[in-house]
Amino acid sequence: MDLSGIISISGRPGLFKVVAQGKNSIIVDSLTENKRFPAYASDRISALDDISIYTVEGDKPLRDIFSDIYKKQAKGTAPSHKEDITTLQAFLIDILPNYDEERVYPSDIKKLFQWYNILHASNNLKPLEEEKPAKKEKADKSSDSTEKKSKGKKPAAKKPAAKKAAPTEKKAPAVKKAPAKKAAPKKNTTNK
Repeated sequence: MDLSGIISISGRPGLFKVVAQGKNSIIVDSLTENKRFPAYASDRISALDDISIYTVEGDKPLRDIFSDIYKKQAKGTAPSHKEDITTLQAFLIDILPNYDEERVYPSDIKKLFQWYNILHASNNLKPLEEEKPAKKEKADKSSDSTEKKSKGKKPAAKKPAAKKAAPTEKKAPAVKKAPAKKAAPKKNTTNK
């Protein structure tokens, strides 16, 4: 899953996509409400790409967990975050059997399913397996065309790079100053 540019802002419900960067803030677009607003440095911002779930052996990135849910649900939605916590924990154990039950709180599990369903509803769940073959095909086509061109031809000899001349300093032209004009004396225009 590619979660780059998708963030969570503490105190605001839902997820947001980073659209642009302002002078003292970032401009984000809500994935649920399609509203655009600035998020400031004082907001607690978390990038989904940097979040992981504790396991007994270490940490597992959120993108890998979302990918596993995506495969298990056959590209469908996950259970709602409003379901009973035991149902959500049982689903998570199917996906990640070795998650650390002491350090992963029920609120974290609910947030995991809520975020997955938000990303699914906004069409932001794109498995890397589906994206890579398209890029690979383009790379294969370009390498095939270069091989066809190079067959039967000798590689072109490289020409030595020409030496660059040292930059010459240009002096600014001398500017003549006009002589200063004397101010005319003021006439006394007071009436008596």
